[in-house]
Amino acid sequence: MNAFRFLGDMTHLFSVIVLLLKIYANKSCSGVSRKTQELYLAVFVARYLDLFTDYISLYNTVMKVVFISTSAAIVWYMRRHPQVRRTYDKDQDTFRHVFLAAAAFVLALIFNDRFTLREICWAFSIYLEAVAILPQLVLLQRSRNVDNLTGQYVLFLGAYRAFYILNWIYRYFTEGHQSRWIPWIAGLVQTGLYADFFYYYFLSWKNNVKLELPA
Repeated sequence: MNAFRFLGDMTHLFSVIVLLLKIYANKSCSGVSRKTQELYLAVFVARYLDLFTDYISLYNTVMKVVFISTSAAIVWYMRRHPQVRRTYDKDQDTFRHVFLAAAAFVLALIFNDRFTLREICWAFSIYLEAVAILPQLVLLQRSRNVDNLTGQYVLFLGAYRAFYILNWIYRYFTEGHQSRWIPWIAGLVQTGLYADFFYYYFLSWKNNVKLELPA
């Protein structure tokens, strides 16, 4: 644990809290991609298979439970809650996320640290997380006008990944130059996907106008 990883975890957690606040308080999931949320649920379930077999620390266990349970709650709200599900932008959220999951699974079978079930699931979760935000970004581009809470949710998700890259750099120089190329490359790809959003978010903040993404 170091400051960069802790900040990454906290910004990630805050992004989820912001999204839950939007859905629960407003009883609306307008502008939120259910497909992205389903991909994140798959990411956390696949990554945290060791939840009931390996104990690292109370902090580690709590964070795993929180991310799985909150992701499941968001998906449930968007699929089952009688008010929330009526606000879902089904016609706009058309990205074929199954292809992303299939591609991540194929990559995990080919490129992994060890050919075991746990390592394949871990690699799958890393590859899938790198592209899970794509349906959300596409949805925001189609709707163009982004509400504050949805914009903050995506912003904090991007900040989480940026902090984790700093965490890996820090660990590389403090832990004997050990590197894990799978999360490094996937993390860089994921951060790159946020670059366009960050640019327009900065412009909206600088000019004090509502965030709009180009079509």
